[in-house]
Formats: sequence, C-alpha cells, structure tokens
Amino acid sequence: MPLPDLNLLLALDVLIDECSVAAAARRMNLSAPAMSRTLGRVRVALGDPVLVRAGRGLAPTPRALELREQVRDVIEQAHRVFNAGREVDMATLERTFSVRANDVFIGSYGGRLRDVFRQQAPRCMLRFVPEGDTDDDAMVQGRIDLYISTAGKHSPETKVQHLFTTSLLGAAREDHPLFDGDISVERFAACDHIAVSRRGLAHGPIDEELAALGLQRRVAVVIPTFHGAIFAAADSDLVLPQMPSVMLDRIARMGLPLRMFPLPVPVRTVALVQAWHPRMDNDPAHQWLRRAIKGMCDSVEAARH
Repeated sequence: MPLPDLNLLLALDVLIDECSVAAAARRMNLSAPAMSRTLGRVRVALGDPVLVRAGRGLAPTPRALELREQVRDVIEQAHRVFNAGREVDMATLERTFSVRANDVFIGSYGGRLRDVFRQQAPRCMLRFVPEGDTDDDAMVQGRIDLYISTAGKHSPETKVQHLFTTSLLGAAREDHPLFDGDISVERFAACDHIAVSRRGLAHGPIDEELAALGLQRRVAVVIPTFHGAIFAAADSDLVLPQMPSVMLDRIARMGLPLRMFPLPVPVRTVALVQAWHPRMDNDPAHQWLRRAIKGMCDSVEAARH
C-alpha cells in the first residue's frame, strides 16, 4: 500500500484553521491556484468537500471538524520525531504563533513582543487572536498556542505561568467635575460609569463593594474593550473605574486628556498568566515563545520599579 502524502495533512490543518484558500496559500507560501489544487487533492483523498461555501466565505464540513484534532496530533507527532534531541534555530524557523489575549496585553506589550520576534525569530509571525464571548477548546484543538488572561480561568490540566500583576485605578477626563473636591465614595458612586466587559456585563466587584456601603452606581455604557473605554472616558462625563495601571505609560504616550485617581472602594489586583496545552510543553519553539513573553514581562516590570 502506498504511503499517504503527509503534506496533504499539513494543508488540511491550515485550510481548516483559515477557512480560506487565499489565507492558507499565504501561510504555506504557495500561490492561490496551487493551494486550490492542493485542496482538490485533499478532497479526493478524504472523499469529502472539506470546505464549503458559507455566505461570502468558506466553512469546514462536519467531517473536517471531526478530523481536525486528529490531524493536528499527527502533525505534532511528526514534528517531535524529526526534531527529537535537536535545538530549534529560531533565527531560521518559519512558524506562526497564535496568542489569544485581550486588548490590554496587546496594546501594552504587543509592540515590545514584536521587537523580540524581530531580533530572535525574524521569520516567525505573531498572530494575536481576540478573546471570544465564551471559552472554547482552541488550545486543545491547536488553534491557539497560548492564552494570556487573568488567573483562575483554566482547566486543571492546563499549564499556567504567572506573568505580572496589575492594580486598577479610576480614570476620567482632566476637567471632570469629580476632581473639583475630594473623591469620596459617595461622589464616585454618583457619577455615570463605564463598564468594560466583552460579555456585556454591567455589574461586578465594584457594585458589591458599593452595595455593602448602601450605595449604588449607574452604569451608563458597557464597552467590550479597554481601549474603547479609554477614548469614551476622554470625550465624555463618564468615569472609567477599571483602568489597569499597566496601561498608564501607553496613555501618557498617546497624550489623552485623562486623569487617574485611586478608587475609593477596595478592589483586588489582577494577575495575568500565560496558559498552554500540556502537549506543547516540550515543543522547543513553544518553549522559546513562553520564555520570550515571560522575559519581556519581567523586564518591563523591573523597569517600572
């Protein structure tokens, strides 16, 4: 029996991941016609369309989704076989690293991390993937390499490493009436607030602290990202009570007319971690990625202190 063409597995993995022939062609350094022919060969080999038209784009068939994790496992096993006992040469490696993170990390560290890539892994691509409305199996299925998020959101088998801790401050435009006197908890609660939540939640720990004091605030706007909330606060009478201190340098460089203030209610600090699936633990390139991110965060924190 002739051996199957393992290159078709690589193509299948990329096609399912991208759901686009053109995007898959770019990742595999092929022309679009060549990628189309490869998709045709994959379809013949599997006896399945693999990708079908869905509106203006393509969507994987149930058979393709069923095979996705198995295909990724085979590719990773082959990678381990051919790279066992070898050091990875990051200077020549061509690989795309997908990192899921929120806009706080991307805005504060994305540029610095790109500089690390440029210096140490110039032929690798860094792809940030936004957080979704719900958790999924992206790490298990190999669609993302790392998930950078707050601590305590991961399954027990997931590998986790602490990156840094950030406190939360209040923020409002420089000439906001709140700054006309002492910022008491009563005056703070009387302002219209912005809530930052990608799930659209209007209430959180601050509301619990206010309720314990017999107070209630009014959340006038819910915004899914911190950067959107920053611009909204700078251009309105709204108060943003969830400003991560890690963003202060970036806000200063942007020149936004925002003024920070300590919150008049106790709010816990937020710890950020990087998490990955155990099967990637010994992958040399993945180990480099984790060291690069951890080292970058440690350097930034040391400079701040």
